[in-house]
Amino acid sequence: MQLELIQSKIYEIRGYKVMLDYDLAELYGIETKVLKQSVRRNLKRFEGDDFMFELTKEELSRSQIVTLNKGRGGNVKYMPFVFTELGIAMLSSILNSDVAIEVNRGIMRAFVAVRHLIAKPADRVMQLESQMEKLKSYIEEVFADYNDINEDTRMQLELINRTLAELQVENKPRKPIGFKSYS
Repeated sequence: MQLELIQSKIYEIRGYKVMLDYDLAELYGIETKVLKQSVRRNLKRFEGDDFMFELTKEELSRSQIVTLNKGRGGNVKYMPFVFTELGIAMLSSILNSDVAIEVNRGIMRAFVAVRHLIAKPADRVMQLESQMEKLKSYIEEVFADYNDINEDTRMQLELINRTLAELQVENKPRKPIGFKSYS
């Protein structure tokens, strides 16, 4: 089972990382109806929002689940069940086929991978902060060098302007340049 495929079917709803009933049914290779029937027959195993809950119409309409646009979600007769990691682990006890067991292993690995991604941002943020500090000091050095060059250029231009001004003020008669004509 491809880890990326499973991770793409994990959503965040009500603060939980969850998977939808029809995505799970597709992964297990069964109909959504069969999955829901199995869950309804074993509702005691799924008590509490930390195992499973049913989406409301409002959540369904404003959720990030783009797969609903592909023919689903327009006229939903029954709201989808969503299962947390605990609920999916509980599903393995009621769906007891070899396929269900193998799929559950992949799903558990995907949830663990997502948890690791969530836990690692602190390391990533520290790396980014370090890179930002290096970049900041480099930019400061470049601007300092630029300002030094700019100051040197300003001083040279000022010196040239002063020299030109002095030359304009002096009215010494100059020797004519060119050929002498003896006429």
